[in-house]
Amino acid sequence: MAEWTFLTNHAHVLLCIAQDSETRLRDIADAVGITERATQRIVAELEEAGYLQRIRDGRRNRYSLNRDLPLRHPLERDHMVGEILSVLGAPRKGAGDGNE
Repeated sequence: MAEWTFLTNHAHVLLCIAQDSETRLRDIADAVGITERATQRIVAELEEAGYLQRIRDGRRNRYSLNRDLPLRHPLERDHMVGEILSVLGAPRKGAGDGNE
């Protein structure tokens, strides 16, 4: 029987970044259970949609999240991405929220 979860890989990646704004793509991929290439694609899509900003810091990337954007599905558009992150235990200030 196939496993399923309530959250998408996009949500899982965003949650990992919210918990550690300097996390490596390799570590995100391991935590989410997807390939590093899939993680790169998801981060690029989240960045293109404005949910995160990638900041080059030497040889590493640091991420800043925009928690004030609405969720994308029509049933969820009345809620901001920050609400989901807060419910799942991601800190509001500090790691990865753009309010550092």
